[in-house]
Amino acid sequence: MAFNIGNQQGGVVNNVAGNQTVHDGQSAVFTADGQEVRGLVRELRASIERTALPPAVEPEVRAELDSLDEEVARPEPDREAVAGRLGRITRLLSSAGALATASTGLIGPLGALAGWLGALGQPILRAIAG
Repeated sequence: MAFNIGNQQGGVVNNVAGNQTVHDGQSAVFTADGQEVRGLVRELRASIERTALPPAVEPEVRAELDSLDEEVARPEPDREAVAGRLGRITRLLSSAGALATASTGLIGPLGALAGWLGALGQPILRAIAG
């Protein structure tokens, strides 16, 4: 049997010819180098700019995005700081109703950044899934 798979991205991907048994679950850590993470923040910013936000929320979201951008530009970003900023952005977007009507353009970069954070990103993933 042969697998011809061009490109895959996901938390856990199994390609099995036959049967597979998994004991005690599976987990994965999303890894991305600094350039990819900065690209995800740029993608998130572009998606947010295309989203109509209430005037009361927009300045807060932009300030958090600016801080997030600065943090991921460091050679070794502080993932806890990134998680805090991304969590605040997610809560602000949720309170503005933007996540309820969001397209994959907004959910995609939020989810990818949360995945990069590993366990720190789990609350963000739950928020965008709900």
